[in-house]
Amino acid sequence: MPHLTSTAAGATGTGVRTALGVPGYAHPLVAPAQWAELARPGTPLDWVVLNVAAGPGSRPDPHCLEAAGRLRAAGVRILGHLDLTYGARAFGDLLSDAHRHLDWYRVDGFLLDRCPVERTALPEVRRAVTTLRAISDTAHIVLGHGRHPHPGYAQNADQLVTFAGSWSDYRWSQVAEWTADYPPDRFCHFVHGVPRGHLDEALRIARWQGAATIYFTDRTDGGGRIDPWETMPGYWDEIVSRVGTGVSE
Repeated sequence: MPHLTSTAAGATGTGVRTALGVPGYAHPLVAPAQWAELARPGTPLDWVVLNVAAGPGSRPDPHCLEAAGRLRAAGVRILGHLDLTYGARAFGDLLSDAHRHLDWYRVDGFLLDRCPVERTALPEVRRAVTTLRAISDTAHIVLGHGRHPHPGYAQNADQLVTFAGSWSDYRWSQVAEWTADYPPDRFCHFVHGVPRGHLDEALRIARWQGAATIYFTDRTDGGGRIDPWETMPGYWDEIVSRVGTGVSE
């Protein structure tokens, strides 16, 4: 199969702790039950992204404060959403959003969404990450590339999102050879449109490709018109059970 293209496949097929990274649901006022579900004890979560309004918003949101408080009480790591707009975001605006996330919602780190992948953009991304660690020295930093970036990015973050896209693309995807130099807990895969009957296959691909943080959903992007991550997958209980028990090795 095309996704078995790296020495990482043989090294990561078994013995890997897989956990869920939630890219961010709809606003808690719109999806209160889904946010409450994330705080359920025993849910195998690596982290949950809080995206109030394309970032932290302009003022503290009481519904998001309540949702973040529940997750914190349950021991769930919360990441603030920061949009790099592929390197076009002004550094000052990014830093301002980071401070709001920390001050208002006490986030444990950040997902830097729409992160560039080119080598030429590395210095600016490194500057951003270094600054974020300076204002929060325990911050968990995830770079949301959505595809494999230049390998130098792996030295500047705790995790990289090396796939974000559809099941039709994921099932034939290929892993970059350089990822074999890092453990699976450095990589995340977000896949939408995964049918229930292919859930085991999707989990096997993630393990073979060496990605320990995953989020699979049967929701689709409607041809680019819908955010597939905003709602919980229809098979949420099933994927929680399978990930939590290590099923589908």
